[in-house]
Amino acid sequence: MIRYVRRATGGPAPSWPSRRAMLSMTLSGVLALAACGSPGGKAPTTESSGPVSTQLATAPVKLKMYAETGFPLAKALADEFTKQHPNVTFDIREDQFTTIVENAPRVMASADAPDIIRLPTMSDLVKNGLLKNLDPYFTAYGWNKFPASQLVQLRIADGGRPRGTGSLYAMGLGYSVTGVFYNKTLAKKAGMTQPPATVAEFEGLLAKAKSAGVLPIMQFNKNTAGINFPMQALQNQFGDPAQVLDWIFQKPGATYDTPAALKAAQHIKQWAEAGYFPKDANALDYTAMMGQFGKGNGLFMFNGDWESANLAKSMKDDVGFFLFPSETAGGKHVAMSAPNTFGISAKAKNPDVAAFFLNWLHTDPKARDIAVNVGGSNPGGPTDLPVPAVPAGSLLAQTLGASTTVAKENGAVDFTANATGAIFASAITPGIQQLIVGKQTPEGYVKAVQKEYAKELSQ
Repeated sequence: MIRYVRRATGGPAPSWPSRRAMLSMTLSGVLALAACGSPGGKAPTTESSGPVSTQLATAPVKLKMYAETGFPLAKALADEFTKQHPNVTFDIREDQFTTIVENAPRVMASADAPDIIRLPTMSDLVKNGLLKNLDPYFTAYGWNKFPASQLVQLRIADGGRPRGTGSLYAMGLGYSVTGVFYNKTLAKKAGMTQPPATVAEFEGLLAKAKSAGVLPIMQFNKNTAGINFPMQALQNQFGDPAQVLDWIFQKPGATYDTPAALKAAQHIKQWAEAGYFPKDANALDYTAMMGQFGKGNGLFMFNGDWESANLAKSMKDDVGFFLFPSETAGGKHVAMSAPNTFGISAKAKNPDVAAFFLNWLHTDPKARDIAVNVGGSNPGGPTDLPVPAVPAGSLLAQTLGASTTVAKENGAVDFTANATGAIFASAITPGIQQLIVGKQTPEGYVKAVQKEYAKELSQ
């Protein structure tokens, strides 16, 4: 049985959001931009904390899991695991992402720390010794069979920075990609016959939709900055994605205050002034956004493949998906992609069982099927395991196809919200909220984000 407690309501923030990497049949090309200097497929050399077991306990075990509100994948996988292994049950606590950001250090430092936790960011948790080093499990389970690029976001050097190299501290529950969902009926009103090939074409569709009396973009921006999705989509295209990754991974000298970020912020300001977002975007939460888009309010919505199953159910064949286009025709696609990251607490009472679960969800056929059909994303794992089949032409087929494209073009970039433990709540969210209502300038916004980033890294 599973005790499932909702501690807060509201939608997720991008991080998987966990919300969420590089979805292809092989995942081999994903995050190549970030993989330079990573340990590749070799087991890390960081000293382990002792011997581990890959044998599942036969005695009753209750795994404590701290998961994110709005994502059914964790519970679905827990249900199936207990079905296959009845001696293991789950005690699941669920919170909004921003609440997890605030609570994670305290919860993980407590005597009742969860075994498995949805990670907001990892650097500070590693620095403070709150996350279990997974190197011993990497060796024991043979995770070197996973594409090295699939795990690069989950590696951290000694001392908590930079990311992208060093020891493994987390695994993914599905590997997600973001893009743009669109309403097919409203697309016809805006004259859209195929997905736009450039940023300019996309902006042309925004203008046409507005002229036709259609809300161009349904996007939330209340508790967490959902408009950071289009902000980063533009930022990724206007500059070198490697610069964005360096900043997220806390590489020395990296900065948010770049021409690409400034240009993206200028476009977001222009879109807001043109009425392309809901007038009440700063009062709209994730759940309300999903409800409004599902009812046909809004041509586009920036979001991730984790919503594929829900949207296909609510909108049937009236919804499609495409990757945000490049700045120039024929350019490579770049998309925010990340695993729905989970780690094991350093104080976990059942770390071996937790690691068994993390390995199982990547390798068990039923678990992989759940990752696709419930989570809407590629299950990851060894390259010799097939991705479960989905109906041709379905929304899931479109999102998985988009993932393949991102992987082949080496265009996966982590979320800027994951750069530090507090950057999303302390700078990005309030900054974008002020930007879209004219209380902040694009120049002021990018400088404020970088100032907060530097402050956090100096602590």
